[in-house]
Amino acid sequence: METISILGSGWLGLPLAHHFKGRGHVVKASTTSNNRIPDLKSIGAEPFIVDINSLNSDIKPFLQADILIVNIPSKNVDGFRCLVSEIEASNIEKLLFVSSTSVYQNVQKTIKESDSDLYSTSPLLEIEKLFTEWGSGRTTILRFGGLIGYSRHPGRFFKPGRIVPNPDTPVNLIHRDDCIEIISRIVDQEVWGELFNACTDTHPTKREFYTRARELLGMAPPEFGVTSPGVGKLISNEKLKRMLNYEFKHPDLMKIEFERTD
Repeated sequence: METISILGSGWLGLPLAHHFKGRGHVVKASTTSNNRIPDLKSIGAEPFIVDINSLNSDIKPFLQADILIVNIPSKNVDGFRCLVSEIEASNIEKLLFVSSTSVYQNVQKTIKESDSDLYSTSPLLEIEKLFTEWGSGRTTILRFGGLIGYSRHPGRFFKPGRIVPNPDTPVNLIHRDDCIEIISRIVDQEVWGELFNACTDTHPTKREFYTRARELLGMAPPEFGVTSPGVGKLISNEKLKRMLNYEFKHPDLMKIEFERTD
């Protein structure tokens, strides 16, 4: 089995590391806090302290791996530029970068991976470019929609007094179970050098989805604002489903039974 290093072991990275460990891979996982080390050891991952804002010598043994999965929310372009320099000096063969569909403008259109004319000014695009220039045929970019599931209950996304903007536009979300399975499929099927959008099959409006999410918690609907004309992107997942032969575990947002963590 291959050695997989996962940069970032939080809400998604820790269960992802657990998943790959269960599949028989050697797993290295990073955190920025010594307090998280026991969590990583408990699942059998080799822990490392790695901070993209101040890389140190710990990064070299961490990068002694076949595959690197970069899964941190940082948008520090200079930090990622330093990371790529370290990757160039390592034996990393393949790389997966977890990005976001926020790189697209909020326009009223169904957006596919080929719609580069609809890019926003997100620093994520520059970070994606750093990784693809390192290895154009060895880097896969995975743009997730909003992340939900487990401790991320969407009924708690909008606290009392916070207005939900553009309530009649579609939501583009994805459950953590699908995030993990999609990453696993990319690794298992060796689908490198690709760009994928990833979100559920259905796109209810914010009004529909967040009203139901609050109902599941026994709460009143959130307060909704008005919808601006011309906004409301809908992210297509057709390329991902076709190339990975993938069926979503949670395809219908309106049917997901979220865990309550009172």
